[in-house]
Amino acid sequence: MPDPFGIISQAGEFGLTFGATISCGPLSSRTIVGISRDDREFTDDELNAALDVVEFLHEKAEPPESLTKAQKEALQLVAAGYRYAEAAQKLGISESALKLRLSSARNRLLARTTGEAIQRAKDYKLM
Repeated sequence: MPDPFGIISQAGEFGLTFGATISCGPLSSRTIVGISRDDREFTDDELNAALDVVEFLHEKAEPPESLTKAQKEALQLVAAGYRYAEAAQKLGISESALKLRLSSARNRLLARTTGEAIQRAKDYKLM
């Protein structure tokens, strides 16, 4: 099979002569993983297990298609510079409800911080 990125040949430079390259997803957002070893070929079960892991990780890394209206509003107000208490008051909700919306947005965007969530939402054109 073709190895367009030379992953297997690079592994060979380290003595890893048996391997496989697994990819999934469209060209615009493809996940590519190379697995190698030095002692034997991979079994079909091992290759299927590796494929399952790659597909799982690819799915987790895909950006969400949308955010809820509440998540967008919360992120937009914080991005505009409002403090949490001010943003909550503007939305007519409690500060803890605002924090929950922000937490939900961070989780959906796989972001560690609200600032990172805001940047990812902008990058993904979700707000």
